[in-house]
Order: sequence, then structure tokens, then C-alpha cells
Amino acid sequence: MQPKIVVGVRFREGGRIYTFDPGILHIAPGDYVIVQTSRGLEIGVVAYGPREVQPHELTQPVNRVLRKATRKDIERMEENREEEKKAFRICEEKIKEHNLPMNLVSVEYLFDRSKFVFYFTAETRVDFRELVKDLASVLHNRVELWQIGARDETKVFGGLGICGRPLCCATFLKEFSPVTIKMAKEQSLALNPLKISGVCGRLMCCLKYEYETYREARSRMPREGTLVETPKGKGKVVELNALKETLLVQLENQVVVEFPLEEVSWEGKSEQKEEENNVHFEDEKGMPPL
Repeated sequence: MQPKIVVGVRFREGGRIYTFDPGILHIAPGDYVIVQTSRGLEIGVVAYGPREVQPHELTQPVNRVLRKATRKDIERMEENREEEKKAFRICEEKIKEHNLPMNLVSVEYLFDRSKFVFYFTAETRVDFRELVKDLASVLHNRVELWQIGARDETKVFGGLGICGRPLCCATFLKEFSPVTIKMAKEQSLALNPLKISGVCGRLMCCLKYEYETYREARSRMPREGTLVETPKGKGKVVELNALKETLLVQLENQVVVEFPLEEVSWEGKSEQKEEENNVHFEDEKGMPPL
């Protein structure tokens, strides 16, 4: 099948990038465009320009970009942003009136002005039916409320991570992947919640970035506590360094020495090496995040 030309469009700052067919339009990054989505007409900014992708790489139907946004479209978008600010203040007041245990995060006023969408966080499920009725009567429009998680909230507000850089979720991450405590263990990180948790209070997304590299490297190394043979005699593995591919070995005289992996042998090493090319690492997707 022939490659397909697509562009990436983002509807909110730091939001997910969606794929669209530019057709015959000449579109460049930074251009505002009008597209048809399942929610109706939307205005978005082009995140990346035309590029070729194979049909099997597309995970969803690709709608066509209807046209470039006009000055009037952009003015309407700016007016909608002002309406969102007003709706946000009104919703906060109504939440207090109804004494609901929820925190309002953001408001979205659709480009075609067909409805307001309110996003909030809460510790438990909230009965907001009366709140919806109140908002609809005040705003004279359809209203939807969506409960989101801590990661989504952090993505909206942004911030700096412990690395000193802007948060991944608020810059380039398209969607969240499951992150588990196993990923931190595999990288020999201290299991201190303050060091492996992000601004959102959940495990840091970056724990997944190098996980496969560490797991592949450690699969070729003996476990801690394994008895090994070294150039300086027998000993026991006390620590692994997956990136350097070295082992810290405690010798029989209690001295701890670092050895390159290739200088150390242990029972089962040859069998382990033969299986390296056949090993299949299952994707962690689908595992519940901790």
C-alpha cells in the first residue's frame, strides 16, 4: 500500500497530537486549521508538517483538514477562551454552593459553541447532576463534566520536574503509558517515593524510557548473590552495573572488587548466552500502574 501524507494537529497547549489528512492544502507547523472531529468542528494548531506514514501505522481513521483558519476563526477562538474563563469562575462558585468534594481543573468551550466541557479531579465519584443543571441554566448551553486523574491535571498546569526541565507530559508526551514499580527496581533505583514520583504524585513517566535497555542488559548478568569465578578467585555478586556491564564481587577474603562481565563466569552462563537471541520481552502495557 502507498504511504499516506499526514499532518499533526494539537487542540490544546501540551495536549495530544492527532493525525489529519492535509489533502491539497499547503500546511506548515504553526498554522491554525479547521478540522472535523467526532465532537464537531474544531480549530487546532499544526504541530508537525506533512510527512509520510505507512497505513498500518495509523491507529485511527484519518479525517481531512477542511481549511486553514481565517482571521475570523482565530478571533472566534480567542472569544471562546474568554468565555471559558467566565465559565470557570461560575463553575467554581456553583461547586461551593453545592458543597461538592471536587477540584475544577479546566474548561473547554468547543469551537462551534455547541457545549462547555468541564474537567475536574476528585478523590471519589461525585454526584454532579444538580451542578450540571445549574451550569446549563446559567450558561444557556449544553454542559459536560469529566473526572480526570492526577496525571492529566499535571499535564494541564505544567511545571518543572526534579531534572529541572519542563514536564514531559506538558511538552512532548502524546499519551500516558503504564509505569510500574518493577521499572524502578530493574534500574536499581532507590525505592524512595520522593525520588521516583513526579509532580503528580504518581511514578515518573521517565522510568519507562530506559527500562527495556536495563532489562536487556540485566538478562545477560547473574543475579545478586550468585557464586562466580573471577580472575582473582571465587566470590559472590553483591551489585550489578547494567550500563557499565560490570559486577561488584565479594571475594573469599571479603574484599570487594569490580570486574567486567566478560571476565566473570558462573554456573549456567553458557546456557544463558545461548538463549539471548531467543528471549522475548513482553510489553508492560496493560499492567496496572502503582
